[in-house]
Parts: sequence; C-alpha cells; structure tokens
Amino acid sequence: MTERQKDRPWLMRTYAGHSTAEASNELYRRNLAKGQTGLSVAFDLPTQTGYDSDHILARGEVGRVGVPIAHLGDMRRLFQDIPLEQTNTSMTINATAMWLLALYQVVAEEQGLGKESLTKLQGTTQNDIVKEYLSRGTHVFPPVPSLRLTTDMIAYTVSHIPKWNPINICSYHLQEAGATPVQEIAYAMSTAIAVLDAVRDSGQVPQERMGDVVGRISFFVNAGVRFVEEMCKMRAFGRIWDKITRERYGMEDPKHRRFRYGVQVNSLGLTEAQPENNVQRIVLEMLAVTLSKDARARAVQLPAWNEALGLPRPWDQQWSLRMQQVLAYESDLLEYADIFEGSKVIEAKVNELVEESLTEIDRIEDMGGAMAAVESGYLKSQLVASHAERRARIESGQEKIVGVNIFETTEPNPLTADLDTAIQTVDPAVEARVVAALGQWREARDQPRSDRALEQLKKVAAGTGNLMEVTVECARAGVTTGEWAGALREVFGEFRAPTGVSSAPVTVAAEEGSALADVRRKVRVTAEDLGVGKLRFLVGKPGLDGHSNGAEQIAVRARDAGFEVVYQGIRLTPEQIVDAALAEDVHAVGLSVLSGSHAQLVPDVLDRLRVAGATDIPVIAGGIIPNNDAEQLRAAGVAAVFTPKDFDITGIIGRIVDEIRKANKLDPLEVPA
Repeated sequence: MTERQKDRPWLMRTYAGHSTAEASNELYRRNLAKGQTGLSVAFDLPTQTGYDSDHILARGEVGRVGVPIAHLGDMRRLFQDIPLEQTNTSMTINATAMWLLALYQVVAEEQGLGKESLTKLQGTTQNDIVKEYLSRGTHVFPPVPSLRLTTDMIAYTVSHIPKWNPINICSYHLQEAGATPVQEIAYAMSTAIAVLDAVRDSGQVPQERMGDVVGRISFFVNAGVRFVEEMCKMRAFGRIWDKITRERYGMEDPKHRRFRYGVQVNSLGLTEAQPENNVQRIVLEMLAVTLSKDARARAVQLPAWNEALGLPRPWDQQWSLRMQQVLAYESDLLEYADIFEGSKVIEAKVNELVEESLTEIDRIEDMGGAMAAVESGYLKSQLVASHAERRARIESGQEKIVGVNIFETTEPNPLTADLDTAIQTVDPAVEARVVAALGQWREARDQPRSDRALEQLKKVAAGTGNLMEVTVECARAGVTTGEWAGALREVFGEFRAPTGVSSAPVTVAAEEGSALADVRRKVRVTAEDLGVGKLRFLVGKPGLDGHSNGAEQIAVRARDAGFEVVYQGIRLTPEQIVDAALAEDVHAVGLSVLSGSHAQLVPDVLDRLRVAGATDIPVIAGGIIPNNDAEQLRAAGVAAVFTPKDFDITGIIGRIVDEIRKANKLDPLEVPA
C-alpha cells in the first residue's frame, strides 16, 4: 500500500495550561512545533467555576490545574502568534463555556477573522454540565438554566461558527467516577438526548437545520486498560448513536449520524507506586481507540506517566505525544481496513453492551430523562456504588494492579530519584501577579460600557432570549469571568449537586475477622471511651477542587465502619469547614485536595481550629500531595497524609481512629492478629 492510501492520523493533542496566559502560550507554541496537531486548553478552577482570581474561593487555586483567563486581555495573550483560523482548539470548559467561546471569538475577530469569517474556526467546547454534577464538580447553575446556556450556544454556533463543536458529551469523567462501560454509554447517551431535545424544543433552530446540530455533536470518552472491552465499547457507542439519531431525530444522512469522538485515556488507573508502569498502561489504552478503523477516535490526548505524582513537565507531555506519533507514523496501523470485522468474539461483546446500555437508557427515560435522574440523585448514587465496588475489588486483590497490590517489590526508580524535580511546580507568587494584573485591567477598561453590558446580560437572562450575543458584547466590553458568572448567579442561582454518599450501598463485607470488622470494633470502643454514641467525622473539600471521588469513597467507608459522617460536598472555604466541624462537634476532620491548593488551604483549617480552641480534633489530609509538601503539612500539625498510593481505604479509616485516640490521650488499641 502506498503512502497516499494511508488513512490520515487522528488529531494529536496534549491537555495543557498552567500559571499564566503567557506561560501557557509559550507551552502551546512549543508543543505545536513538536508536531502536535491540535490544542487542548486546560483552564484553572476559578475560570471553570466562574470566579475571578481575587475571589476568596480562588485562593490557592490560581494557575494550578490550568491557565487563569479572566478577560479578553488574557485570551489575547493565550493565543498570541497562534493563528486561530489554522488551529483546531479544544477547550475543557463547561459552566462558563459560553463565556470562553465568546472571548475566543473576539480574539479571532481581532486576528482578522471578521464576523463574516468565523466560519473558519474549528474546535470544541466541552460544555457538558451533567457530568459536572456527577463527577467533576465545576458546575455553577441549576440544571434548567445550565441546559439553556448549552442550547443557546448550540443554536448560535450553527448559524455563526458552523465548524465548531459546541459541546462534547463527556463519558470520560463518568468512568473516572466509577462508571462501568454500560453506565458510561447509557449516561452519556441520555445526556445527548437531553441536549438535543432541548435544542429541538427551543424553537431556535428550524427542523430542516437539525441535521447541522446533530452533525456537530461530539463525544469525549475514556479508554481504560481493559482495551478489548474498551474498543467494543466504542463500537457499541457508534451503533447506539446511529440508532438514536435515526429513530428519535429522523437523521437520514449518514454523515449526521456518525459517532464523532475524541478521547483522553484513563487517568484513574495511573499509579503513584511504580509510576513507570503508567507508560505501558497509556499505550494499551491508546490502542483501544486507534486499532479499530470503524471505531477510531478523531482526536487523542494522552496523560503523562507522572500525573499521579503532580503536574507533568513539558518533557513528560512530549513523551506522551511521541507515543501517538510512533503509532501513527512508524507502525502500519493506518494501512488496513477494520481488523476486527467478522470477529465473533468482538461482535458478541458489542451486542451485549448495546443491549444492556439501551435498557439503562430506557430506565433513565422513564425517570424523566438525564436531568431528572441528576436531580433525584439516581445517577450519582449509582456511580458512587460502582466506584466503591471497584475499590473493594482492588483492596481484596480480586482486581490486580501491578506495583500496587501485586508485584510490589521494585528497583530504585531513576525517574523519581529526585521527586522535587519529577513534576512541574507552579510558583506560589504567580497568584499575586495574576491578581494584581486583574486589578489593572479593571482600572483601565471602559467601566460604563462594562456596566451596561452586564445589565443587559441580566435582562436577557431574566427573559427567554439567546444569551450568546450579549455575552460576546460583555467580552468586548472588558467584563471579567467572575462578573459574567456573577451576573448570571444573580438571575439563575447556584446549585449544589447530590453527593450520593448517604444512598450508596454497603460494598465491603464486615464479617467477623475481616479488616472492616476490626475497624468497626475500634470505632465502637473509641466512642465508648469518649462517652459518645458515635464518632463523628467531617470530610471536607476546601477550595474549588471538584474531583470528589476519593472524598466520597472515604466518606462511604467511614460510614460503613460506624462513623457518623458529615459530608457537605465540594467548594467550601476553610472557614465554612471549621464552622461545620465545631457545630457538629466532630472528632476528626479529613480534607481532600487534588488541585495543589493544599499548601495554603490545609494550614488555614488548622489555624482556625487552634484559634477556636479545638486542638483535640485531628486533621487528616489526602490527595495528590508531593513528599516535600506532605512533610510540611505534618510539621504544621496535620495528623496524617494519604496519597494515591494508599489504596487500602479500610486501613485509612483505622488510622483515623488511631489519630482520634492519640488526640484525646487514649491508649492505643491492640488490633487482633
């Protein structure tokens, strides 16, 4: 086969962005020079959740897990010297997706793409709010207005930016939250149905143009290490999408029914222990979405081997890019038709996934659709339960993870010999510089124009008009991210999603002699020694980190061990956490932080407890916490620090009981042999 006959490679991206717009711009230009064929922008948590960098909840989060974008000036600097009409840009942004697309559009116009030439812009805004309620936690508004923002964006892009994908329905984060392949397919498809029904019923798009809407719906999926099952999952996705678009929406054109997806392979399975093993995991996961021509991803981005340790460096990201390039340009993968066609094994597995997924989709439809299933807590409780079952399988050894619960002996690892240099760190001084620059922007802008734009935004939000045009005017007028979202908060209100903890079933048995039974005994005896009915444990998520899967699993296991658990969900200030700890008279506080803000937020909680005289309440920290930071937290008074290598949740709960006893000057309890 000649070179001309090969299939074109998929888009190759690296999910990137940190510190400042200038630093991220430099990173993007370097990655493009290395052969990356698309951009994937990571925004920091304040930007994702609609806060400016100087908001109290943004403290410690600015530039940590992505780039801070507060206004048009930041967006200009982010794409300086990157021609947007030649770039396919994916933006991981959801609640504030409309705002970021408006900023992107205005920058494109300033680059010479006038309003009439926006047809050249290509890319994707993630914009799937359902999975934010379920797994990722960067939601802002309640379901109904959130769906309106998505609907307005879709209607606007069909007319003004027709090559743009205004949403990718995300099953990626569902798998991270514990979804089985069937749940991943069913929940993503149910979300797509909710979105398409909303657009169709809004009256903003004539029926004859619904094909343009359906044809721009894309998906963002996860690929785990069980790569045969994952490849079958992608084939099942395609069949179900073809069926739904044809039967429910009357799509006759096969192009409109094509299942279009990009993929980020699984980060959930990346390990802190023996992190070099993550390289082969990533390669296997990439094969799941590239081997099969009929179910091949249109775009692939790979995590880095050290993401369980902290923020990857440019070299680590380059390694992941090179994995894709070797497969695409050195192997013969792209020279063949679908190599699984005719396989009875594959066909049987795909049929099984299709049948079970359609059954679950029907169940959700009977509940009133995806939004109703979110509000009732059904979807979240199902995910928490699935995740708990997976954790239990790992702890029991039924599910084997090399280097974690099997083959744990290892040679010294030269990649992590110096852990302080094995990951990228964000200078803590960045936050102060970003905040100062934000103040300068506000002082220099046309304030009356900004005020008028915000008032018009609130007026349209209170009515039924499309919000995109007025949002673009806000971008041009110098409005900030926090101001745009704040104006909509005034009209729409905010939403705290169900946690799923209280309704999650027991997934670990506590038979006599089991580890959980021993911990339950320790909990009961300690409560008796303290003269209380039950030990009370507060699980807190300080700051804007919405990845609550770990916190939820700790909360569920503590509940099953006999604790009374106080868990209020995500997005709390240290002050709110301490107030709750005192009001509930808890015996321990557990803080979960994965975004890197632990260095500021955890000591703040400690200080506030000391001021309140509650020094007998031990504070436990968990998350992606580098060794040096863990030592500093312990020196500051944190009783124990747990990281992803600590996979034994029952053991963690036992340690928490030990710390409660120590803090209350009780003798240690002997654990039965």
